[in-house]
Amino acid sequence: NNKKVLGLKNFSLDIRAGEIVGIAGVEGNGQTELVEALTGMRQVESGIIEFKNKDITKKSIRERIDEGMAHIPEDRHRYGLVLDYPLSYNMALKSYFKKEFNNHGFLDYKKMTEYSDHLIQKFDVRSGQGSKTIARSMSGGNQQKAIIAREVDNDPKLLIAVQPTRGLDVGAI
Repeated sequence: NNKKVLGLKNFSLDIRAGEIVGIAGVEGNGQTELVEALTGMRQVESGIIEFKNKDITKKSIRERIDEGMAHIPEDRHRYGLVLDYPLSYNMALKSYFKKEFNNHGFLDYKKMTEYSDHLIQKFDVRSGQGSKTIARSMSGGNQQKAIIAREVDNDPKLLIAVQPTRGLDVGAI
């Protein structure tokens, strides 16, 4: 993946609350770069990214999450889950630092597990040992449901979903 090649240039998009925007195209035509720029995984060479009328171009990934951005990544193993962690940790990946899970730098594993148990039930994530289940041991479809649960449950202001139904059966979709 050559970072010198411009995958996206002269691109402008204006999305309003409540809108659903789909972007399709042949792989390599800039969709990956767009997602990485929006989520903060890639620095923008020029231009700005505004979210909720604020310039977030230089904001960190966490700051974007705090603003209400959520991301269901294309590659759930590389960017969606820590495969050797239990579901309870994975479900709290984007919120472990918040007050409900963190007391002066000490994680509240009980509350993390309660939150994870809630998401597992609400989104019908099939896991052999519930919140104790190591993410790697789950089927791809249930790994995907876990990511979707984590990202959707916080009622994001912007949800960037890249092939969100990959690996899910028709009933789960």
